[in-house]
This record gives sequence, C-alpha cells and structure tokens, in this order.
Amino acid sequence: MGEYLNIAVIGGGAAGFFGAIACARANPQARVVLFEGGRSPLAKVRISGGGRCNVTHHCFDPALLVQHYPRGGKALRGAFSRFQPKDTIAWFAQQGVALKTEADGRMFPVTDDSETIVECLWQAAEAAGVELKTKTAVAGVEQRHQQFELVLKPERPFSCDRLLIATGSSLQGIRLAQALGHRVEPPVPSLFTFNIADTHLRSLAGIAVAPVALKLTAPGTKPLTQTGPLLITHWGVSGPAVLKLSAWGARALHEAHYQATLQINWLPQLKPEQIQQQLATAKTEVPRRAIASHDPFSLPRRLWQYLVQRADIGSEVTWSGFSKKAISKLTQELTQSRYAISGKGVFKDEFVTCGGVQLKEVNFKTMESRLCPGLYFAGEILNIDGVTGGFNFQSAWTTGWLAGQAMAQPRPEQNQPMTSADAQPQP
Repeated sequence: MGEYLNIAVIGGGAAGFFGAIACARANPQARVVLFEGGRSPLAKVRISGGGRCNVTHHCFDPALLVQHYPRGGKALRGAFSRFQPKDTIAWFAQQGVALKTEADGRMFPVTDDSETIVECLWQAAEAAGVELKTKTAVAGVEQRHQQFELVLKPERPFSCDRLLIATGSSLQGIRLAQALGHRVEPPVPSLFTFNIADTHLRSLAGIAVAPVALKLTAPGTKPLTQTGPLLITHWGVSGPAVLKLSAWGARALHEAHYQATLQINWLPQLKPEQIQQQLATAKTEVPRRAIASHDPFSLPRRLWQYLVQRADIGSEVTWSGFSKKAISKLTQELTQSRYAISGKGVFKDEFVTCGGVQLKEVNFKTMESRLCPGLYFAGEILNIDGVTGGFNFQSAWTTGWLAGQAMAQPRPEQNQPMTSADAQPQP
C-alpha cells in the first residue's frame, strides 16, 4: 500500500510525463498533478527525429553510454545502472510499443511516427491516474513547513509534499530552482549547425560526405575533433559530425561568440602520402584528361571540382601538367580545408542546451535536491546534455523514472522506529 501524498510535477515534456507516471504507479494512493504552461504537452517529442522520435540509443553498457554526454556523463554513470536503454525498451514494450534499431544505433518506434510515443505516454499517464493541467503556468514557489506552495496562473495556489521540476531549458524553471536555493549554469545552445561565409561552398548545398574528420579551433580552448557524416547547406555545414562537435564545443563557442575555425579532412580514411600516390597514379594513367573532370577518390563531382578550384588549379589544366607543388596543395586542400565559422545555425528537429542546475547539488540515486528536501529534478533542467542520437531522451527517461520512484516513497519519519521517549505522554 502507498501513502497519500500530494505530488506536483512542473513540465509536460518527456521527463515530466515519465516521472509523473513512475510516481503514480509506484504509489497509487498519491495524488500526482502535472502542470504544463502550454496547451500542447510533449511538443518536443512530437517534432524530434524528424517527426519519428529518436526514443533512445542501442547502447547497453553504462560505461560506454556516458561517453555520449558532453556534460553530465559522470553523474549519470550510476543512474544508468538503475535505468538504462534496455529498461526504456522494456517499458515501452509493456505498453505495446515496439522499438527498432537503425544502422547507426538510433532507436525509433517501428511505426516511424512520434505520435505513437506521445499517445503511449498520454495513455500511461491517464491509466496511472496522473492529473494533467495544461495552460497552467507555475509563476512562483515557496517551501513552507515541509510543503511547497505553488503560485499558479490562472488557478488558485497548490500545495504539495513533493515537487518535481522538469521544465527543460525553460527560463521559468530555472527561476523556480533558484528561488529554492539552487545555483544554475547559464543555459547556452548545444546541437547546432555552423554558418560559413564561403559562398562557393554554400553553392554545393545538398552534398553529403561520409565520413569526414573535423577539427574545431576556438579562442582560449583546446581543439576539438569529430568524425562522421557531413552535409553542406545553404548557410554552411550540418550533419551528425557537425552537431556532435557543436555539443562538445557548446560552451567554448558561446564564449567566442560563435567565431571559430573549422578544418575538414574530406578523405580521413587515407593518409596524406596515400593521397599523393593516388594523384601521381592518375597523372600517369590519364595524362590528357582535365584534373577537374577526373576524381580518383570518388568524391561528389561538384565537391571535387570545388576543391580543385580552391587549390588554384584551373579547370582546363590536365593531369600531365600537374606539378609537384600543385599535388602538395591539392593534398592539403583534401585533408586540411580551413573555413571561418561566422555564427551558428539551428538544428530544426531538436533544441538542446547545455547548462542548468549544478549536478553536485542533486542526489543522482533519487534525483532529490541536496539543498531542499522534497524537491526533485529531471531532464534538461539539469546541467546535462547528450549528443544527437537518442541520448537526450534517454537521460530524460532515466532521471524522470528515478525521481518518480523516489517521490512515491513514504515520508522518512514514518520509517523510523518509535523510541521510549516518543511513547511518553506530552505535557
């Protein structure tokens, strides 16, 4: 049997829903009320993964899993030993939702429709008895006598015994955490694309290359590297390799006002001497052909022509006229193309930030505040963020589930044995 408790969850996203469901299931006697300021809960779930919802990632070793979190990996190590992607898969399977794994490890519902996940969470919350109040913003909060008093708009105040803040990167959620004594790392964007002013590169929009090796250099920080697919866009570059690089460099790039240098190795599978050898071979085998019209590396045709042009090789120059100096310059262009990043774009399917409640102020066994008993956190309100691939949702499921389980437990004083002093009549 559970204990009657009033429990409030602020934030109708993935972490908030999952925490509310976990709590209501663990303590059926508790009243669990979820407050969402907007009219459409789970909005981010709907648009994630291009409308397919990248639920989690097929990585079942917590030690490997945490390596995909630029911030928060160390804190999540123990949390993932209690609830990890295997548990997420099992949880959704119990609701009748099967997930599938794609070649890169990302996991989606077999329906390829995020609405499947949205409906699943709605139905699970309703079945567990969670009360959902939309268009109800929490404007303020105070703790009084081991209870929390929520100031609601437009409704009357609400008192609760336990409080879960799962507001994502919302500034209002951060204000609530600060009002209850927590320090916050200022949120800044993570997972974004790079703006590059080179109009000739941008004219190649739509070309994808996999893999490339990237090296990012921003003032005042060590260079960062990443290997993976890259997509040339109308504003610069995007793709998984760029998004991962932006996540690891999020704080440094913000401090540099998104002015940095990006180096691209278009042929990371080959060493420079191997590239020079293949160029020399082409010079022997097709001496009369124009260099711009014959690519020995099978790069996209327009990209090859662009790189040849960047190496100052005219479009009519043939392989027979390919000098050693030109070979060296083209090799450098193929392996060390340098571009000035002049700002950040957006990643339309996601909006992830780094920053949030400082992790040392939270007990990651329960997600309870170390400063304010009865207060819990889950999801992106915490200073946790993962790279693209289902990792941000997994941290939301994990922290939401842990918080929900912990909030459902009886009050600590009810578990204490009665002493002889307790049994004495009070004056």
